[in-house]
Amino acid sequence: MLAGLPEDPHGAVGLPIYAVAAYGFKTLEEGQERFATGEGYVYARQKDPTGRALEERLSALEGALEAVALASGQAATFAALLALLRQGDEVVAAKGLFGQTIGLFHQVFGLMGVRVRYVDPEPDGVREALTERTRAVFVETMANPALLVPDLEALAALAEEKGVALVVDNTFGAAGALCKPLRWGAHVVVESLTKWASGHGSVLGGAVLSRETALWGRFPQFLEPDLKGQVPWEALGPRAYPERVRTLGLSLGGMALSPFNAYLLFQGLETVALRVSRMSETARFLAERLRAHPKVRALRYPGLPEDPAYANAQKYLASGGPMLTLDLGSLEAASRFLGTIRLLKAPNLGDARTLLVHPWTTTHSRLKEEARLQAGVTPGLVRVSVGLEDPEDLLALFLEALGAV
Repeated sequence: MLAGLPEDPHGAVGLPIYAVAAYGFKTLEEGQERFATGEGYVYARQKDPTGRALEERLSALEGALEAVALASGQAATFAALLALLRQGDEVVAAKGLFGQTIGLFHQVFGLMGVRVRYVDPEPDGVREALTERTRAVFVETMANPALLVPDLEALAALAEEKGVALVVDNTFGAAGALCKPLRWGAHVVVESLTKWASGHGSVLGGAVLSRETALWGRFPQFLEPDLKGQVPWEALGPRAYPERVRTLGLSLGGMALSPFNAYLLFQGLETVALRVSRMSETARFLAERLRAHPKVRALRYPGLPEDPAYANAQKYLASGGPMLTLDLGSLEAASRFLGTIRLLKAPNLGDARTLLVHPWTTTHSRLKEEARLQAGVTPGLVRVSVGLEDPEDLLALFLEALGAV
């Protein structure tokens, strides 16, 4: 609970908000030293005390060497990969990624000359797709919305063997409350803090985290002298990667998280483990009672023994998690269900309130039909992010809505 809290001269119990843009120096020499070493604070675009406290707390929760907080989860993914990739490089990515991640690969990195190969996130398939140009393997802790859980330890061992970075989108890992990929060998974690870390759907935020590793000594961008004439790997060692993320994403890219948002996210992290535990219990309760319902063609929940993700979920997740999906068989059935159920319909998750969404017509609607089906998105699929409501009340609302299908 104390991780990240700075010492306060007034004895404040909690995190102050440093709502300023610039930080002054007492002398020319002090300013020179801060600019030369990167220690201390200069300008809030690079870092500020409130955001730094958030980064330190995230590092403690995820078991990271360093964390960099950014304005959104999408900014985190962009900055994390920008620090790793150059023109002509390749990425091996899991099929069925978050739609905006696929958009980032095609519409941004594609224009930069980066090629992406999509495969099922199994070690054999990934191994076959790797080439001498591959710099990163990108997977999600839990596929959205297919809810498949990859074998993180096996993928990490393969990445280590081949000298490429394993980057895991741990948004569904709930800031370490559900999963800690770095402890299974992932080199980099990216995540949206908008979800469970926030807990109330009221603030955007993202983070890039990395672990202690010698891998960066094999990447050319860390072996070439920078503008100061320093070789990043020699000067910073494993911190060369997060420092490059901070430089490209914040100092140059300007994707900075505001101190106020950092404060709210810091507060949210104090209760994330309790919320995720309660939500997961309720999600399992709903899954067990709805899986045999005659109107439900298929139900996915990684905490059920018959679920395809069960074995990996048991190994890598603290529980079955707060997410489940219902396939009602058709677009019409999904429409009737969502039109009847007295719960919020919104393209977010991790909220204290239960949220439902129809991925076919919303979050994945920009993808071609074939790509949607490959991602596990069907016309009748409804994704459910379970909140903190009473489990029996939620079950009653689901049964009522299923009666209208």
